[in-house]
Amino acid sequence: MPTSQPVLGSPTHDAVLWTARMGAITLEALSLRHQISATQARRRLGHAVADGLLARSRPLTDAPALYVATRSGLRWVGAGSLGICRVTAANAAHLAACVAVAAAMETRHADHLVGGERELRRAEHGQGRALASARLGRMPDGSPRLHRPDLILWPNDGVGGYPVAVEVELTVKSPVRLADICRAWARCRLVAGVVYCAAPEVEAPLARAVARVRGQGHIVVVPLATAMTNRGSPERTVPSAT
Repeated sequence: MPTSQPVLGSPTHDAVLWTARMGAITLEALSLRHQISATQARRRLGHAVADGLLARSRPLTDAPALYVATRSGLRWVGAGSLGICRVTAANAAHLAACVAVAAAMETRHADHLVGGERELRRAEHGQGRALASARLGRMPDGSPRLHRPDLILWPNDGVGGYPVAVEVELTVKSPVRLADICRAWARCRLVAGVVYCAAPEVEAPLARAVARVRGQGHIVVVPLATAMTNRGSPERTVPSAT
């Protein structure tokens, strides 16, 4: 681990902090986020791995490798409370898709901050209330049962407006489950709207669920492939993402 204090804005500090915030990142997402070559991104990640700040994992051979912050890395960037992200074969594809969408959104929305579910969970626990989550009824103890988005598009200071929730859907949920979540989002007044970034096989079932709960004015469905690029702005129909 580096013996010096973290240098804010340095490539290594930025890469480790972003990894801690997102849970896991890929070389491809880092390259897109900073508009650098794959070779440059590989060098940055390699230095962080060599210093023990990041760890590399590839549970799926046909998917990108994922990098997570180690305990040393989390401490180094002051994000120890977020904890280590556990990468498994079951969540690897979703983690990679989420960070790809996050990187693309950062390049499209310089006046917003793209946050992750881990940060939101910590913030909501700390404040004891929902900040950008939908309510799905109540827990047995009477506390709200929340559904947190995969990503949040937070307006920067001075921009104003509500945050935008972002969901990354790779697999088809049951129609009842999907409708329940869409209904909760349609009723949620903590966010300006919801952007669903959907895999091809999910688009039609998701559109049906949105229509079923009459959530078209609050929920936007965009192709995942479109959301993972830095061209255009598929979130433009959501009020605070314009």
